[in-house]
Amino acid sequence: MKINPDKECVERSPEAWMRLALSLAEEAASLGEVPIGALLVYNGQLVAAAYNLRETWRDPTAHAEMLALRQASLRLGGWRLSASTLYVTLEPCAMCAGAILQARVGQVYYGAQDTKAGALESVCQLYQVKGWNHYPQVTGGILAEECGILLKDFFAQVRSRQKTRRDV
Repeated sequence: MKINPDKECVERSPEAWMRLALSLAEEAASLGEVPIGALLVYNGQLVAAAYNLRETWRDPTAHAEMLALRQASLRLGGWRLSASTLYVTLEPCAMCAGAILQARVGQVYYGAQDTKAGALESVCQLYQVKGWNHYPQVTGGILAEECGILLKDFFAQVRSRQKTRRDV
């Protein structure tokens, strides 16, 4: 996960950061991982970059968002990330949305909606529940088409390989 945000993300717009997250997602796909990438930006500087490693680590919590939150907390020396922005290529699931709440991330941008497990808008709206002590600002649909195509193509390849194995 070697990236240089100064070289690769000069304009620092949500779309530019999401393109960087997409490059991480592509790296995940090359490892056979579900192609999801996440970045955490703190005061305009990239402090964490991660992609899914569930299969590699055999760890159900090794989602891109969780790994980015861990990296950022270690790098910044604390778990309160209220001045930060998370960019992730797929709408976070309930586990990741909960961790985002716990870390008090200030803003979340995501790419494609997750109609099977999305916990921000698609399946449930976790951040609409009253009583949390923190509510991040959420913006979905950033480069949604590109993010969605990457996932769709990945799962088409997975199904094709599974079909080939069954046919042998």
